[in-house]
Amino acid sequence: MARRRQLYEGKAKILFEGPEPGTLVQYFKDDATAGNGAKKGVITGKGVLNNRISEYLMLRLQEIGIPTHFVRRLNMREQLIREVEIIPLEVVVRNVAAGSLATRLGIAEGTRLPRSIIEYYYKNDALNDPMVSEEHITCFGWANTADLDDIVALALRINDFLCGLLLGVGITLVDFKLEFGRLWENDEMRIILADEISPDNCRLWDSKTNEKMDKDRFRRDLGKVEEGYQEVARRLGILPEAGSRDLKGPEVMQ
Repeated sequence: MARRRQLYEGKAKILFEGPEPGTLVQYFKDDATAGNGAKKGVITGKGVLNNRISEYLMLRLQEIGIPTHFVRRLNMREQLIREVEIIPLEVVVRNVAAGSLATRLGIAEGTRLPRSIIEYYYKNDALNDPMVSEEHITCFGWANTADLDDIVALALRINDFLCGLLLGVGITLVDFKLEFGRLWENDEMRIILADEISPDNCRLWDSKTNEKMDKDRFRRDLGKVEEGYQEVARRLGILPEAGSRDLKGPEVMQ
């Protein structure tokens, strides 16, 4: 494995220095967490499946003009991405009541919302990623009004496209989390989609039975977690050729 300098390690991914200026290598781990790290475990093959699923969805989004950080997949667990200045917000798009929304507002899980809702959460593990408003965001300088306009427009377009794509394979997109970054090219800046789109940050239910095929199977101890991720990949037609076998990451430079 190539020796690369590790720049960051999160709960589900590791970022390494890229082969060219302005690029990074994103490595997908099998580690799983819930409750902001309170619950930890390993979902065998998750990193391989998430790499493939996120690659597929990012490429499909690029086809309709959504700018993303994705460049290309390098191997079963790694992809080359553009280096961006991450905006410290988790942008959650909700189509069906589930998770914290159902709990906070006392809405029965599975209730279809009158329209899609966008929520913002401040990315800060120490504070448990608190929910924030546009007032907080602009006041503290995490993003300005123009940035938020771009983020909302992109999030709604992504939601519309993914809802249709997934419904076509029998999956309901209940809700999902997006992250965005600022890409600087010379003196020009634009907001682009970053992070990943996978069963780790989407709630995906079977359209007929409402069976969960995402990380809620891990969060709620429902069992058959790996099978849920595999089913999403199978329906999208992108199961890895050799299955989700393990692949070691690059050797880290000390």
